[in-house]
Amino acid sequence: MVAIRRKFFVKLSFCTLYIIGVLIIAKQLFRANDNPKVYKEQPALPRYANNSYKQKDVDVALHRLQIEKYEQQILKLERDVVPGLGDDGRPAYLYGKDKVLGEAALAKKALNVILSNKISLTRKLPDVRNPLCANLTYDKLLPSASIIIIFYNEPWSVLLRTVHSVLKGSPTNLLKEIILVDDHSEEEELQGKLDYYLLTRLPRKVKLLRLPYRQGLIRARLHGAKNASGDVLVFLDAHCEVIKDWLQPLLQRIKDNESAVLMPIIDNISEETLEYFHDNEAFFFQVGGFTWSGHFTWINIQKHEVESRVSPISPTRSPTMAGGLFAIDKRYFWKIGSYDNKMDGWGGENLEISFRIWQCGGTLEIIPCSRVGHIFRNFHPYKFPNDKDTHGINTARLAFVWMDEYKRLFLLHRSEFKDNPKLIGDISERLELRRKLKCKSFKWYLDNIYPEKFIPDENAIAYGRVRLRSRRLCLDNLQHEEDKPYNLGLYNCHTKLYPSQFFSLSKSGELRREETCGRILDNDSKPHVQVEMSDCNNEKDGKEWILTKDGRIIHVETGLCLDGTKLHSDQDVQANRCANVPDQLWKFDVYSNKMLFA
Repeated sequence: MVAIRRKFFVKLSFCTLYIIGVLIIAKQLFRANDNPKVYKEQPALPRYANNSYKQKDVDVALHRLQIEKYEQQILKLERDVVPGLGDDGRPAYLYGKDKVLGEAALAKKALNVILSNKISLTRKLPDVRNPLCANLTYDKLLPSASIIIIFYNEPWSVLLRTVHSVLKGSPTNLLKEIILVDDHSEEEELQGKLDYYLLTRLPRKVKLLRLPYRQGLIRARLHGAKNASGDVLVFLDAHCEVIKDWLQPLLQRIKDNESAVLMPIIDNISEETLEYFHDNEAFFFQVGGFTWSGHFTWINIQKHEVESRVSPISPTRSPTMAGGLFAIDKRYFWKIGSYDNKMDGWGGENLEISFRIWQCGGTLEIIPCSRVGHIFRNFHPYKFPNDKDTHGINTARLAFVWMDEYKRLFLLHRSEFKDNPKLIGDISERLELRRKLKCKSFKWYLDNIYPEKFIPDENAIAYGRVRLRSRRLCLDNLQHEEDKPYNLGLYNCHTKLYPSQFFSLSKSGELRREETCGRILDNDSKPHVQVEMSDCNNEKDGKEWILTKDGRIIHVETGLCLDGTKLHSDQDVQANRCANVPDQLWKFDVYSNKMLFA
């Protein structure tokens, strides 16, 4: 009897749940349409003879539920925006609990996502252009632009602020389309909710392409370019904001010269406060360079380029591009070989296309009247597929294709590719492209495009390891980063030449590495002083040295000698009063045939 009752209550409970479920679905199916913009295209669900619903009806009901969920989520995000916060590019701040959440987001994603969510997607930015730009006029008929933006797990508000900024800042007749390419993002907010946002809040010229698996920046950009219908391809990162009239000067220059590949001035947007940094007085900007280790770097405009410019807003030649933001004629993009599609992930593609443009007859320029803000993160908040060293392999590919004999300087930093060149994969297609386009040598590039680039084994009277003659101690950077001043050190000499111990005595008397020079700034009559390594391009004096026949390295301004007396490995080297002691005698690995001793 107890068992029968138990079965009866189980069945009764099941029936009750079933009836409740049907009522819930029915309520959702027939509820009032609160948002005609979302639902007006959707037909009413059909009722069948037996007063029941088929599976497809249930699917539609669930779809409507999901749509309403998206709508409510987006409405909440819109309500959370603080009016005026971050306007005119001013720094914005959080307080209390939001501040703690923002700091956590900054540590995890290298960007204050909490703060970004509270700033309008259409915030106002200042006009930071040179006033001379306001006097420029452009042709009525300019080529159309396809803006291609690749993203992977980009924060919602940052991505959409980029899109809104382009829509707001670009002439409608010139903006053919914005193509968003999702490199297989995993974040839930970038799935159906993003589709819904584009459908309900953005014009049809904003298009979304989704890749079926993670392919990396290079192949994702190629996918976007293949689907572009505009005359000019403009590649932007997914964390940018454009300044007024940014697009017209790019399109005008490409109309005038279709082989000109162009970059805007790239301003910095703080990842912490979203402040738009700019110099509204000097209108100073830099151009692109590179290091022999295969990394992009910013450099001052070269002297010959400054002298050749007609005005401060003239197109300015740049040896390389940063890679995230540039415009190129679509036909020319494909003509010169687009990207190396055998490069994986991210890294190296910017230098590869830079060298190729210059060596194969194009020009690479910064257009000062086009300005775009960019969030520069301190680290990548995501991993690359299979944790592969894509930057190293990609850069090795470009070195073997484009750098000719100068690849020796890259291989000094990445000797594994010298020992095993098969790591870079097949480069025969890129070598054939270079032959077909009749491209110039890398020496031509250095002589004509980047003459100020220091070549450590050519622009020097001595180079290599610098070791004490009395002991096996060598000058060493002690693994310091080269972008900040540090003290020159000593370390046990390596058995072969490694970058940390590669030094040159340049023809102009600099004891230097690739970008940094040794200085004694102020000895205050002290007998022992350290040698500071800092940017060779700054205006500080005190960087000239001479080498004597017996091996002394003497600082010209102070008369002090480089000295290793009583020092050991992993200590800072000193400069001391010159004396007849063995630890003031040094030897370079290689001396120039034109060696001149003091």
